[in-house]
Amino acid sequence: MKLTYDKIHLKFRLNGHYFDREHLQEVAYSFVKEGKPFEKSVGDFLMDWLDHNDHITVTTSGSTGSPKTVRLKKQHMVNSALTSGDFFKITVGDSALHCLPADYIAGKMMLVRAMVLGLEIDLIEPTTNPMHGIEKRYDFAAMTPMQVQNSLSQLNQIKKLIVGGAPVSRELVESLQNKRTLVFETYGMTETVTHIAARQLNHFRNAEEVESSYFKVLPKVSIKKDERGCLVIDAPQISKETIVTNDLINIKEDDQFEWLGRYDNIINSGGIKLIPELIEEKFSQALEKRFFVCGVPDSELGDKLVMVIEDKNSRENEYWELLRKVEGLDKYEMPKTLLFTECFEETENGKVIRKSTLEKIIG
Repeated sequence: MKLTYDKIHLKFRLNGHYFDREHLQEVAYSFVKEGKPFEKSVGDFLMDWLDHNDHITVTTSGSTGSPKTVRLKKQHMVNSALTSGDFFKITVGDSALHCLPADYIAGKMMLVRAMVLGLEIDLIEPTTNPMHGIEKRYDFAAMTPMQVQNSLSQLNQIKKLIVGGAPVSRELVESLQNKRTLVFETYGMTETVTHIAARQLNHFRNAEEVESSYFKVLPKVSIKKDERGCLVIDAPQISKETIVTNDLINIKEDDQFEWLGRYDNIINSGGIKLIPELIEEKFSQALEKRFFVCGVPDSELGDKLVMVIEDKNSRENEYWELLRKVEGLDKYEMPKTLLFTECFEETENGKVIRKSTLEKIIG
């Protein structure tokens, strides 16, 4: 029997209570009218999910451009939830922690998975340290990299964890190797109804296995590259249209790929094309503070490579010493200038907005 968006799984529980459609609507209404801000967002989504329309409208995060609204078919969201359940082996009755904003697709899809797969899901306020004060153990959860970083001491309370919303740093991957939690980094976007691929981050036998862990696409998803080297996704279960991304990739096998960076972040410096994300990966082992590299206009080079560091104390000489010790750099990958700011500009769900951060510094 095909599962459809108008059905709520009989085993679905929200904050410890079973709800059918009618009673879930009542809860959603009470969240909207009387709940805390994060509960209001949950209530708004549930009201939309339970109405007579076959679609919902979702706002993108705006980390790579201006936020936009995307119309998603509810049945496509159900299909995504079923595929995720199979891929990650999430089963009826599993406990789940909801600690993401329900304003965006990742938070919405945690609720859809619970309603479709029959999960027992608990709502908590989204914070940068979601496990603080939590004693219960969970079978499944989804977090951002920052939330994972701040939850390392309690991560073993979660059996299976998916991480998305921003690239996972090498330092964080290393911190996960001694955790019992099975952790996956996911790849996706609003238009793909959250993730369409995932890569395992821990439980490896050696460092070589860690380095060769690539994104594996979920069932019924096929991929290819366009002429720019960017990922093209064909996933009829979740989108009627072929999705052309701005993500530069290397295809390793028919169902696996390595993410390199964003096409719209490429820096053309003196005719040399630089991919910021690959350069950042090399510097990540040397710097503790958050940073990114980007291009700024230059009369000779066209764009020159600069590094933006989140540090209110601009100890420039110390940073140069650290950067010069980094091995494996091409000669064009060393920044020409260091820029400092007390805090990065971010979207509501914690993604760094490079363009507006740079504009804040240089005007």
